[in-house]
Amino acid sequence: MHRSLAGRGRAIGIPRPRKPASPFRYFNSSPEVIRLVVMMYVRFPLSLRNVEDLLFERGIDICHETVRMWWNRFGPMFAGDIRRQRISRMRGFRHWRWHLDEMYVKLNAEMVYLWRAVDHEGEILESYITRTRDKEAALTFMKKALKRHGSPEAITTDGLRSYRGAMKELGNAENQEVGRWANNRVENSHLPFRRRERAMLRLRRMKSLQKFASVHANVHNHFNLERHLVDRETYKERRSAALAEWSMIAS
Repeated sequence: MHRSLAGRGRAIGIPRPRKPASPFRYFNSSPEVIRLVVMMYVRFPLSLRNVEDLLFERGIDICHETVRMWWNRFGPMFAGDIRRQRISRMRGFRHWRWHLDEMYVKLNAEMVYLWRAVDHEGEILESYITRTRDKEAALTFMKKALKRHGSPEAITTDGLRSYRGAMKELGNAENQEVGRWANNRVENSHLPFRRRERAMLRLRRMKSLQKFASVHANVHNHFNLERHLVDRETYKERRSAALAEWSMIAS
């Protein structure tokens, strides 16, 4: 009876669930090499040609333009997987303390602003690029962060009045905290991006800057092992776990 039902199902033509197609199916290189290239370029302050030379030393011969194409193609996909995993793990956590700050970035001889939200663990939650740092820009940035990550218990900012106006409009002005040196956590989080920015020499488009800032933030979160807070053995275990998780991304 079981066999007849199975055969009848095949005769009727019940569609079988399809396995998701591999995102690497049109590329001759292995997924391991692509993940390694994206990690090297985004995580470390290396230029495209630096990555090309380091890979050639290891017997992998690719052009620096291939490095550019791979991080543009796969970087947002890897970053999206990392972000979704972290959001699902932290969804039930309600004692978040956020730190908000903005930094200027030179974009094609013009100054733009990179807004960043960092949680109490130093993880970068959101990155957003604007040409101004007025109330409208702060409001758009905060709405985006709150929609994706939920409401924190407290938000620490600097003395910029745009934050006060945006938080009043959102109705959570009582959660804002402003104090001297209180926002050092987010200000220190700018340093890895500054090092990466110098290696890239210059940026030309808002879209490219927004993409790279988001990808860099999530890759930095994934490999943020708090080395200065733990002993050597714990650090080695965390590093091995982070690399193992990275090898499984988009697999």
